[in-house]
Amino acid sequence: MSLKLSEVKKSYLQGSQKLEILRGLHLEVKKGEVLAILGQSGSGKSTLLTLLAGLDTPDSGDVEIAGTAISRLGQAQRTAFRGKKIGIVFQQFHLLSHLKALENVALPLEIAGDPEALSKAQFILEQVGLSHRGEHFPSQMSGGECQRVAIARALVTHPEILLADEPSGNLDVKTGDVVMKVFMDIVRKNHTTTILVTHSHELANLCDRKLNLVDGVLKP
Repeated sequence: MSLKLSEVKKSYLQGSQKLEILRGLHLEVKKGEVLAILGQSGSGKSTLLTLLAGLDTPDSGDVEIAGTAISRLGQAQRTAFRGKKIGIVFQQFHLLSHLKALENVALPLEIAGDPEALSKAQFILEQVGLSHRGEHFPSQMSGGECQRVAIARALVTHPEILLADEPSGNLDVKTGDVVMKVFMDIVRKNHTTTILVTHSHELANLCDRKLNLVDGVLKP
C-alpha cells in the first residue's frame, strides 16, 4: 500500500471557536493508483493535502506513506522525507523566475546532491514535450508550458506519491485539457501513485477512482 490514512482528524481555532475540518478520515491508496478527491471550496481538500505532504500533522490519527508514519515524524524529518518521497504540483506553478526551465526541473535533484541532476531533468522535460524550452525562463513561456515544467519538476525525483492541487485550475479549458493529458500519460507510464485534488468532475473521471470530501469525511 502506497498511502494509508487511519482515523485522521484535524481542526483549527477561529477565535475561540474550534472548527472541525477533517473528522476521522480513512483512506488506502494502492501503488500506481490515480485517485481524485472532489470537494467544494472549504471542504477540507487543502487541509488534507498539507497533511499528505507532511507540511502539517493531524490532531490525531496516522498518515502513512510507503510504510512510514510521517505524522509521527518531527518537522525536519518530514521535510527530508518529502524531498525524497513526495512530489507536489501546485495550481500556481511556483517556478523560480530567475531559473530557466531546465534549472527549475533539476533543482530538487541538485538540492539532494545528485551529480546527474541536469541530464535527468532534460529527460523528464522530454517526457512532457518541452525539451526545446529548457533554456527559457518562466516569463518566456505560456501558462500551459509553465505547468508542464512544474509537473516535470515534481516527477524528476521519481516520488513514491505525487500530489496535485487543482493542477489545471489556473489554465483555460483547452490548455488545461492538453496539460492534463500529458500529466495522466506520464503518471500511468511511470506507475506513479497519484492523488489529485480537484473540483472538476471531468478531470476526476480520468482517474482510476474518485472520492468526495463532504463534511470532513471521504465518501464514494
